Amino acid sequence: MTVTIVGAQMGDEGKGGVVDLYGDEADVVARYQGGDNAGHTVVVDGDEFKLSLVPSGVVRGTVGLLGNGCVVNPATLFDEVDALRERGLDPDVRVARRAHVILPYHRVLDGAEEAAKSDSDLEAGTTGRGIGPTYEDKAARRGIRVGDLLDPAGLRERIEYVVPLKRTLASEVFGVDPDDPDHAEAFDAEALYEQYRAYGRRLDEEGMTVDAGRFLADRVAAGDEILLEGAQGTGLDIDHGSYPYVTSSNPTAGGAATGTGLGVTTVGRGEVVGVVKAYFSRVGTGPMPTELDGDLAETIRERGGEYGTVTGRPRRVGWFDLPLVRHAARANGYTGLVVNHVDTLAGFDELQVCVAYDLDGERVETVPSETDRWARCEPRYRRFEGWPGADWGAVAEEGYDALPANAREYLDFLAGEVDTPIYAVGVGPGREETVVREHPLE
Repeated sequence: MTVTIVGAQMGDEGKGGVVDLYGDEADVVARYQGGDNAGHTVVVDGDEFKLSLVPSGVVRGTVGLLGNGCVVNPATLFDEVDALRERGLDPDVRVARRAHVILPYHRVLDGAEEAAKSDSDLEAGTTGRGIGPTYEDKAARRGIRVGDLLDPAGLRERIEYVVPLKRTLASEVFGVDPDDPDHAEAFDAEALYEQYRAYGRRLDEEGMTVDAGRFLADRVAAGDEILLEGAQGTGLDIDHGSYPYVTSSNPTAGGAATGTGLGVTTVGRGEVVGVVKAYFSRVGTGPMPTELDGDLAETIRERGGEYGTVTGRPRRVGWFDLPLVRHAARANGYTGLVVNHVDTLAGFDELQVCVAYDLDGERVETVPSETDRWARCEPRYRRFEGWPGADWGAVAEEGYDALPANAREYLDFLAGEVDTPIYAVGVGPGREETVVREHPLE
């Protein structure tokens, strides 16, 4: 069986914690898109693990797989694997041979393009990790894949073809001197070959590379339980998000099939669990109709730790946006919801939920296709009475009925509006601080 974990908002919903929560019954956790721009934080007995590339399930001891839909920075991969080993874990991480590789010139060009956009409204607020340029090379059929790192002759040929193109792009389009000492090695074909050939040797020596589709299909056929882990969220999907303020891949559930090599019927027979916060947050630019500012925003930001795992940037925060989550539910076909950060909203006298938008004099109940129209939307709110703080550890142990009554009313309303049952409620950052109603792998 497969269970796909998908962000239903703009990323940072707590998907890593959900993967860790359900990972006790999983045999393999596979990421299906994104790269080291993803920030997944797992807290176990107060011990915090911050991961940007390695699948969250490795903290549980499950096999972790980076699928062919991912873009892989080998330096980040080995740094995270080595750091986990230093903390006493023995991560078993596999990498799809069809996954594309992030090279240093991708990171330089990512920063240069964002700088070029900084005076316009097209700046996407990327992490600067080279994610977009790597996917761009993938689509243009000039990318370098993990399997190429194992083939010295093929790797040299690909690098010697692409580096002159990148040098020209850097200098002629972005005004970046490719021979500047600060990043000269990023555009040095021989240096890149030696560095990435060494990564290939280590991948080969440690037996880390696989044909992802075959690997996962064999595990499914053997009766193993597979968690498919998405990065970012539906609102950042390149097809279904607030384009162009999006990531360069498909975090939606459809990406789980293309990004792993499993068939859509295999993924479709499983569960798809959407993860949301009890409010709304996003990093970077783009529309956010329910955005808050001032003391209220700062209070939620501080209570919720709303700072990027990868970048440390403060996140924008706002009230829960139902039109966005309705859109996500349709695009993904959720079978269940996890609502995190319910504890963060405790203590407020009143809360609000955006139930629809006003757009050009009409009521709109889902996100418009055109991002500029979404930017013109004015939220229609429903007010809810707040709930008090609680001993959240005890609440998690006792179950859903132990939640404050007003919190249950709030959650039941959200579930009804999205027509999706709530599988779990996060009331704190730790694994043990979650109210579990349904475990999709049990």
